Amino acid sequence: MAADSRIMKGRKEERMRKNYTREDIIQLVEDEDVEFIRLQFTDIFGNLKNMAITASQLEKALNNECMFDGSSIEGFARIEESDMYLHPDFSTWEIFPWRPQQGKVARLICDVYRPNGQPFEGDPRYILKRALQEADKLGYTFEVGPECEFFLFNTDENAMPTTITHEKAGYFDLGPMDFGENARRDMVLTLEDMGFEIEASHHEVAPAQHEIDFRYDEALATADNIMTFKLAVKTIARRHGLHATFMPKPKFGVNGSGMHINMSLSKDGRNIFADEKDPLGLSKEAYCFIGGIMKHMKGMTAITNPLVNSYKRLVPGYEAPVYIAWSATNRSPLIRIPASRGNATRIELRCPDPSANPYLALAVCLRAGLDGIVNHIMPPESVDCNIFRMTEEEKRSGGIEEIPGTLIEAVYSMEADAFIREVLGDHVYRRYIKAKKQEWHQYRMQVTDWEINAYLNNV
Repeated sequence: MAADSRIMKGRKEERMRKNYTREDIIQLVEDEDVEFIRLQFTDIFGNLKNMAITASQLEKALNNECMFDGSSIEGFARIEESDMYLHPDFSTWEIFPWRPQQGKVARLICDVYRPNGQPFEGDPRYILKRALQEADKLGYTFEVGPECEFFLFNTDENAMPTTITHEKAGYFDLGPMDFGENARRDMVLTLEDMGFEIEASHHEVAPAQHEIDFRYDEALATADNIMTFKLAVKTIARRHGLHATFMPKPKFGVNGSGMHINMSLSKDGRNIFADEKDPLGLSKEAYCFIGGIMKHMKGMTAITNPLVNSYKRLVPGYEAPVYIAWSATNRSPLIRIPASRGNATRIELRCPDPSANPYLALAVCLRAGLDGIVNHIMPPESVDCNIFRMTEEEKRSGGIEEIPGTLIEAVYSMEADAFIREVLGDHVYRRYIKAKKQEWHQYRMQVTDWEINAYLNNV
């Protein structure tokens, strides 16, 4: 146990020491026999993109001289303003442990810049950085711990994904009932090789559903880690002949996958959400942070739950939150205050799902919470009973509203909240709304099996 503790401590210290210089990375490429470097960035819809270069082009990349066509990336730029440059963040250097040991492959996460040297306003990483600057002005550090759920399904004879699974395992079950146990173990070991500190992994409620939780970190590092996590999980799943999907609700009749976001603010190393004198152990800042999120939740939902499919998860009966309320004692509201207090005090937002762009999701959560603190927005009384068992009259009298029920409702709510537009900036705001309206339009033109079964013979 002592040896294990030393190993984990060493990994944690290594993770915290990644203040690489340009010269460090050049030396690492030579010492580790790295042949390819992937320059990664994320589009506004949360899709990971990359440009691969060989080691011979490394110095060019480190000098911020690698250019790409931004008009080819959906939501980025028009063709007449398409030249974009990738500026690697040296602290994100990582060698992929699943690639060959000779001619290794590494990655650097990049910020996107315009040719004039200005950050590109459509870069989600820049939008989160801008939100973090607002927190920094107030002296705050924003720390986040995500809970990422996913499904592992069989693939067909052509290695294409299906929604088929033959297992019947449930919450916290283990092998032999849990058919994905070996794959999940390899995912955990791979992530630890990449510097993650894995706190827990387990089978989730639905058959073939899994969760791996990694340690909280400052928000930008957490958003980077979520993107890396999804890539690693998908890669290791494929090695086991499985398909990992972060689709929120891939199967009818079972729980969907969420990505609960646990948030805290610290100032001078102290968690400002904690106040031992309060009956719930919460500070005024914590209450106002909750109030800000509740105020803007409807406008945020198109970001935290960005797909048509996201709203198939957000229905009563499957543990996902539907009502805009908070509690420190039960799990049915949108916002929960976990039991830990003192320096571990945190606010858990339970509606986001893993299809969300983590940079944008964390940006709107932080800015909404800060709006609550700056403008002293106190939340309504907590709802400490099971909301799903309340009558409609009880919910109305308590002022309990629902989050949007469909993607188009969420988009309309986003358009109605000028604050969200300010957080995202006009560039992303306009392109995001246009794309989501197109997605809804394509969806509503479809004729589903449910409609055929319900109406064809009876109408």
